[in-house]
Order: sequence, then C-alpha cells, then structure tokens
Amino acid sequence: MTVVFTWDVAPGRESEFEAWLHRVNQVATDFPGHQGVTWIAPDDPGGHYHALLRFSGSRALEAWLGSPERARTIAELEGIATEADRRVRTTGMETWFSLPRTAVRPPPKWKMALVSFTAVYPCVLLFTAFVAPLFQDWPLPLRTVVLPTVMAPLLTYVLMPTLSRLLRSWLYPDL
Repeated sequence: MTVVFTWDVAPGRESEFEAWLHRVNQVATDFPGHQGVTWIAPDDPGGHYHALLRFSGSRALEAWLGSPERARTIAELEGIATEADRRVRTTGMETWFSLPRTAVRPPPKWKMALVSFTAVYPCVLLFTAFVAPLFQDWPLPLRTVVLPTVMAPLLTYVLMPTLSRLLRSWLYPDL
C-alpha cells in the first residue's frame, strides 16, 4: 500500500523541514510494515514536497497514520510545514505509471489495465510456448513459481516503464 503526501513548507523554512524529514524517516523505518519512503523535493522555491510512503498493507499503514509516534513527529512541524489537503492512496500498479519529478494523477484504471495486458499477454504466450515445456516434469508448485519469478522483474524494470514512456501522450493527454 502506498500513500502520497503533499507538504506545503513555509518560505525560508526548507532546511528545517528537510532536517525533520530525516527524523520522521527514522521513526517510520522502525514501524512494523514500513517498506520505504521516497521524498521528492520541489525544483523551485515555494513548491510542494511530496512523499511516497510504502507499507506492507492497509492495516500497517493505518496503524502508522494513527500512531503516537507519527503524531509526535507531525507536531514538530508547527509553523514549518503543513500537509496539503489531498492525500492519494495507491495499491501499487499506479507507480508503474508515474512520471519522474511530476505530481500528476495516474491514468484511468482501464488504461492501466490495457497497458498491463499489452505487457503481460505476449510474455505469458511466449513463456507457455517455449519455457514452460522445459519444466513440465517439475512438481506443480515449482513449475508455477518460474513464471512470476521471471515476470515480476521484467514487468517492473523493463516492460512497464518502456510502455509508459511510449504511451505517455495517450496515458497523460493533459501534459
């Protein structure tokens, strides 16, 4: 589960906010279910800071959001920064369709599904035709682990970023 936070930082208080980032990152890192955070600083003074916070699931995320540890760290921001009203939650696939250093809404789910199908179908077809027969004598649990072991990195690092780049104008017509 990923949640995107947007922060408005008071002018001239950016260095204090960035010092706070280190403290809150340490507190969050020690929290159960935490899987990482990516901070995106603004290119221009006065711009928004964005945080992409990843947790193992919605329960772990909700526990962090309601925790006294988080409340204490947020209280430290008084006069330095405020969280913008919008908070976006994603389930994971949206991050395949993100644009670097740009805060935009992900494409509609039907477009994400179509692009995902376009990436997955040929891979499954080729795998079934050429690779699966090599493992036909293996026990079912071992045979079935081969496809996701190959597909997950291929989709994450090669196919989805490439398709997202190639189809950018269709996925993000307003940019």
